[in-house]
Amino acid sequence: MGQTRPPYTSEFRSQMVELHRSGRTISELSREFEPAAITISKWVKQADLDEGIRTDGLTTAEREELRQLKHENRQLKLERDILKKAAAWFARETGAIPERGSHS
Repeated sequence: MGQTRPPYTSEFRSQMVELHRSGRTISELSREFEPAAITISKWVKQADLDEGIRTDGLTTAEREELRQLKHENRQLKLERDILKKAAAWFARETGAIPERGSHS
C-alpha cells in the first residue's frame, strides 16, 4: 500500500498558483516542487473559480456549503426515521393501531 503524505498547506497551494500565473508551466512546477501536475492543475482551476475567473464549477465556499447541507440532510433523514419508528411504536402501545400480525 502506498504512503500518504500530509496535505499541502494553503500557502503552498497559493504559491504554486501564483508561480503558474507568473508564467511557469504546471509540468515545471510539478518536477521542481513534487505535487503531481494534475494536482497543481486542480489548484489553479479552484483558485480561478474562487476568484471568478472561471464559472464552470463550484467555488470553495459553495463546496463547503454543499458539504454542510449534505451532512444536515443525512442527519435529518436519520432523525426522521427514528421519529417514524417511535410514532409507530407509540401508536401500537396506545392501541391506536393494531399489533403487527394481529388478525382482528
